[in-house]
Amino acid sequence: MVQEAQQIVTSLGALAHEHRLAVYRLLVAKGPEGLAAGSLAETMAMPPSSLTFHLQQLLQAGLVTQRRLGRQIIYAADFANMNRLVAYLTENCCGGQACAPVCDPDPKESVAKGETENEAPARQRCR
Repeated sequence: MVQEAQQIVTSLGALAHEHRLAVYRLLVAKGPEGLAAGSLAETMAMPPSSLTFHLQQLLQAGLVTQRRLGRQIIYAADFANMNRLVAYLTENCCGGQACAPVCDPDPKESVAKGETENEAPARQRCR
């Protein structure tokens, strides 16, 4: 329980900065496919070194993942950890009844609907 609370504090601390919060929200909107670091820097109009610093904070907090695709590093929101954070924050909401939304983006669902993975916002895939 103490370790869980420490992880929550770390996550909230990482989000308690306007640039990190904006980057995180953008990655959530992009869904599991994520964005390349260069595209993130362009979109956020942020110098790559500053973006790297903020992404490392989010990575250490367990809020984002990174993977290499050729020469690019792709960052994506970690939806499982995001859901754990929301569940922790809403644990006692509504008398202990499960009422918080759970986000489980499935890029295959969008493709089945005839959309490309980039056309369907992640929030449309959340339940």
